[in-house]
Amino acid sequence: MPGPRALAFLLAVSLLGPAAGAAPPDPLTLERTIQLGQVQGRIDHMAVDLAHERLFVAELGNGSLGVVDLEKGEVAQRIGGLREPQGVAYVPGADLLYVAGGGDGTLHRYAGADLAPLGVTDLGDDADNVRLDPRGGRVVVGYGDGALASVDAASGQKAGEIALPGHPESFRLEAGGPRTFVNVPTARQVVVVDRETGRQVAAWKLDGRDNFPMALDEAGGRLLVVDRHPAELLILDTDSGEEVARLPTCGDADDVFWDAKRERVYVSCGEGVVDVLRRRGDAYGELTRVPTAPGARTSLLVPELDRLYVAAPAGRGRGTAVLVMRPGP
Repeated sequence: MPGPRALAFLLAVSLLGPAAGAAPPDPLTLERTIQLGQVQGRIDHMAVDLAHERLFVAELGNGSLGVVDLEKGEVAQRIGGLREPQGVAYVPGADLLYVAGGGDGTLHRYAGADLAPLGVTDLGDDADNVRLDPRGGRVVVGYGDGALASVDAASGQKAGEIALPGHPESFRLEAGGPRTFVNVPTARQVVVVDRETGRQVAAWKLDGRDNFPMALDEAGGRLLVVDRHPAELLILDTDSGEEVARLPTCGDADDVFWDAKRERVYVSCGEGVVDVLRRRGDAYGELTRVPTAPGARTSLLVPELDRLYVAAPAGRGRGTAVLVMRPGP
C-alpha cells in the first residue's frame, strides 16, 4: 500500500488532470513530406509564392527548379536547363520569379502566372543568393569574387553594384534602414554596406571560419551568424558588431532563421538535424535538436504560413523531398 507521500503525489496528479504528466510539445513537428521525384545532387535555396501557394526549390545538382503546389503537396512543374541554380526570389507585386545560376553567372526572370521565361541578366561568376529589397523595387544578388548587384525588379536590368572584399554568402537587408549585412567567409568578416550610398560602412572580424548562414532580428537589434568551423552560432549587436552570445550548434549549417513570434532560432544542418534555440531577454540557449535527414542543410521559414521547409537530398532508401515542419507553441 502506498505511503502518505506517495498518496499525496497521486492525489495532486489526479487533480491537475492528464496534462500534468504529459511531455511538453515539440518545438518542431514533421507535418508531411513532399516528394520531389527523380532529382539528383544537392538542393540549394528556396522561395515561396503565397498568392499562388507555390514553393520554389533550387535543384542545384539537377540543373532545375522544382515548383511545388503547397495545397496538393506535390510537384506541379519543373524548369530545366539551368546551370547550378542557387538563389531564388519571388517578387509579389510584379508577379515575377528570379533564379540565379551559379554555373554561368546569370539571373533568369520568369512570369509568375505561367513561369514563362522573360529574359536573362548576365552578372558574373557564381551568382548565388537573391533577396528582395524590403524598401521596394529591386532584387539584390551576391556573386563573383565580391559584389552585390542591385537589379530592377520589374525589368531585370542591373541598376548598380557594391564591391566587397570576397564572395558574399548569405546576406540580409534591413527594412527600417539602408544597411545590408553580408557574410564574407574568405575575409572572415561580416561586412555592412549602405544600399543608398553604395559604400561599405563597417567590417566586423570573426574568430571562426566559413560564416555562411545569416539571419536578422531587426526589432531586437541582433544579427545571427553561423560559423561552420567551429560549429557555432554567433549573436552580434547590429549597431556595434559586438558579440552578445556564442553557442555551439550542429555541423554543416547552410541556413538559419529567426522566428520572431516565438523568439526562437532554427539552424538547419547537413549532419541531419535542425537545432532550435531560444532567446529570453538577452540570453540565448539550446532548446532541442530535431532530426531531419543527412544532407538536409537548406531550409526556409515562412512566417505567413507558420512553417519551416527543409530540403532533403536523396539518400540511401529515400528520394529527394521537402520536409514540412510545424513549429510548436
